Amino acid sequence: MVKIGIIGGTGLENMEIIENSSDISIKTPYGNPSSALKEGSINGENIVVLNRHGKSHTISPTNVNYRANIWALKEIGCTHILATTAVGSLRQEIKPGDIVFPNQFIDHSKKRDLTFFDKEEVVHTPMAEPFCPWILEALQSTSKELDITYHTNKTVITIEGPRFSTKLESQMFRLWKADIINMSTCPEVTLAREQKIHYAAIALSTDYDSWKEDQEPVSYELIQKTLKKSSSKVTKILLKTLAKIHKWEDVCLN
Repeated sequence: MVKIGIIGGTGLENMEIIENSSDISIKTPYGNPSSALKEGSINGENIVVLNRHGKSHTISPTNVNYRANIWALKEIGCTHILATTAVGSLRQEIKPGDIVFPNQFIDHSKKRDLTFFDKEEVVHTPMAEPFCPWILEALQSTSKELDITYHTNKTVITIEGPRFSTKLESQMFRLWKADIINMSTCPEVTLAREQKIHYAAIALSTDYDSWKEDQEPVSYELIQKTLKKSSSKVTKILLKTLAKIHKWEDVCLN
């Protein structure tokens, strides 16, 4: 059975769209997840929503218990994950308000538990294609149907946070061939792969980070302003994509 985990909850604050919902608390070997899991269905599709930063956005990116979150979603039966994330743009063509579906990442985090295999067992997980290609294909087709501007084949770099980049750091990340920047994709995506869960991200560009001289400097207030204006795009894409997700035998399960 397909069960889809939704991490982030952007635009899903109105839980009335989730039918037959119930909150489930799961204890994991790694501690507590960021929030209770809200399980139910949307248009007949089995879903589970988890708020990455807590219901009141009180958990900083560094302090998110990524292992507990992914373990809990696996334990409740999730076979796929759609993660929503706000990102800064490192490219002129990716404008604030645009949607991005990354297919590669650079992990520039520094203080996070990166693997489930750090005790008795060592497992070297293939990571050449970290995001599920089939979910990415479904997200792209949905965006075309909705006539929403999107970008694909892009690289996201995850920094530790919670501070934003300096100008020189932002310019350096551009030289590293990163296209967008956030504080949450890693190690979320790699942990999902370790648990053999299909994972993809719906990223909403909210600003131009710190590299662009003629733009307003990135701030939390600027991000919130763009989210308020454009997060409905994420919700529309997410809800319409749910029906296109099914079981695939591919690199995600190797």
